[in-house]
Amino acid sequence: MTNLQNKLSTRLEQLLSNGHQHLLCGGLKGIEKESLRISKDGFIAQTPHPQALGSALTHPFITTDYSEALLELITPPFANIKDTLKYLHDIHGFVYANLDNEILLAASMPCGIDGDESIPIAEYGLSNIGRMKHVYRHGLWHRYGRTMQAIAGIHFNYSVPEALWPALSEQENSPLTLRQFTADAYFGLIRNFQRIGWLILYLFGASPAICKSFFKSRPALMAEFEEFDSCTLYHPYATSLRMSDIGYKSKNQADLEIDYNSIDGYVASLSKAIATPYPEYEKIGIVVDGQYRQLNSNILQIENEFYSTIRPKQITESGEKPTLALKRRGLRYIEMRSLDLDLFNPIGIDEDKARFIEALLLTCLFTDSAKISQQEHRINNANQLAVAHFGRKPGLKLDKNNQKILLQDWASETLESMKPVCEILDNNDSGKPYSSALQHQQPLLQNPDLTPSARILEAMARQKENFGYFALRTSVEHAHYFRRHKLNESTKQKFIEMSKLSHVQQNEIERKDQLPFDEFLKHYFSQK
Repeated sequence: MTNLQNKLSTRLEQLLSNGHQHLLCGGLKGIEKESLRISKDGFIAQTPHPQALGSALTHPFITTDYSEALLELITPPFANIKDTLKYLHDIHGFVYANLDNEILLAASMPCGIDGDESIPIAEYGLSNIGRMKHVYRHGLWHRYGRTMQAIAGIHFNYSVPEALWPALSEQENSPLTLRQFTADAYFGLIRNFQRIGWLILYLFGASPAICKSFFKSRPALMAEFEEFDSCTLYHPYATSLRMSDIGYKSKNQADLEIDYNSIDGYVASLSKAIATPYPEYEKIGIVVDGQYRQLNSNILQIENEFYSTIRPKQITESGEKPTLALKRRGLRYIEMRSLDLDLFNPIGIDEDKARFIEALLLTCLFTDSAKISQQEHRINNANQLAVAHFGRKPGLKLDKNNQKILLQDWASETLESMKPVCEILDNNDSGKPYSSALQHQQPLLQNPDLTPSARILEAMARQKENFGYFALRTSVEHAHYFRRHKLNESTKQKFIEMSKLSHVQQNEIERKDQLPFDEFLKHYFSQK
């Protein structure tokens, strides 16, 4: 370790003293990437999920999110981020080999849409679990509209190395069980990320502009933006409008008091929201004219409806509620959800960005993390909104510990605090990949014009392109890239076999269904 020793947290300093710093290396990284399928005429695809890509219900790596046209590509978790990104690249290659004349939209904010009705809701077959997924999406439509559900992003899944937990527990003489200690430490990480997660929007936000067509179903919101050109709205200093209040937000969610101070508090507060009726949603109705409009009329239909920038996760068993999985088996990994698609990269994310995020998450783990009050939670949200809308504005100040601080100053402090973790993660690699990834972000603090959001607006202005045309042209370039770089035969056959097997598995689920759908839902929500 270098002269950074005096900047270490107590937890990290103890780990170094015990010679256990190598236990930080090798955490598992997985990526979930959403992309909207676009037809050759530039509009959102109206075609079903391609048969050759397998069953969206049962395929482990290729599925759909809200819309039948919104693909979700999922990697397994790997210790080496190079393996994660290679797998994501291979999935793209297989998808493009089976898209016919369609392409994947490279941007997070949807283009080529024409109001809510132009966005087909995802279908998952005739099984009870498939119907539940479809009805849940119908409920989102009635509650929030379909358009905002067509927004795409990247979720970064991270699991702290398992061998680290007993070492940390022992050095801190924790009286807790290892599962409880692990959960508490993960929630400390989550709280710290909520405090500084705005940094992801500043450094990597790539949605500073929006097609006017996005507002067809909510025209009143257009007045909040400036006009870039006749087809595009924007904020001149925006970083990530995807993560702003025009995204997946609602007043009732803003008022929710979800507890991030412990796993028990989190499960209890989220479960309460799922069980609490909401008058506005009661007006929608649950079953109308024999058709389900939503799963229930409560504040949240299910856990996934609650939008947050970072989620505690446990792998669920078939038909198991996520909160129950957390309660039964503790916390397995975290899901960071605030990353826009990188329009300048064919798979939407690069190695530097992924290494930076891993180091930031581990820095959050090794930084003291006080409990969060509801007042602080509101401050954290306000900081995020400020950076989403105005992150590159000169002199922008954020609220840190009830004091105003320049964004650049806080960001510089955060990058400085990441250096010890990056040095450990480099693990004697002469290329110093983590330290280099950190160093590459430093110029963006001094010069906001280097950020992706600024580069997008500059390219649009230079080439006199509206946002929709810029996004479409970039998407076509990515499509050409993948059609030039075809999969090798062995990898291609593996994906073909996975797709075939997924269809068999869906048919088997549908064949085994016995309960009527009403009974299935009653059983699902009554799980204890």
